[in-house]
Amino acid sequence: MSELRILQFDDLDGAVAETRELLRSGYTRQGNWSLGQICRHLILVQDPSVDGYPKWMSLFAFMRPVMRRLLLPKVLSDDSPRGIRTASMFVPPAEVDDAAEVERFVASVERFHAHAGDYAPHPAFGQQSREMIERIHTCHAAHHLRFLQPAETSTGGI
Repeated sequence: MSELRILQFDDLDGAVAETRELLRSGYTRQGNWSLGQICRHLILVQDPSVDGYPKWMSLFAFMRPVMRRLLLPKVLSDDSPRGIRTASMFVPPAEVDDAAEVERFVASVERFHAHAGDYAPHPAFGQQSREMIERIHTCHAAHHLRFLQPAETSTGGI
């Protein structure tokens, strides 16, 4: 596998712009998921910040201080860990439509931003500020979208 892109977004709007650009340009996968699958995964992980997470996800809440200290800095880094298995409820289906999922992701981000009050406690990191929850989701989006290489690249020169 070739080198992954380094992606950083200031906020989820940056991630939305990237998904739209990948849809426009086309892309080459450097990982397991298509653009549509990545968008669906991001929606599945992001929407519970508004709707609440399943009760079973708080069974290990006692580990949150350790997770905040050890895992959160890795999640927020430019090179977040690869290959961590996700709960089956967050795994996207094999066949999804890229364009439809990009639009669903856009709607999810708009809903996320429109939410009044606190977001639900994160299963691994607990209650966080609105800014930190968006930062976590923004870094998560960058982590997954870096596995897609835009098809159109600028060659420069004459």
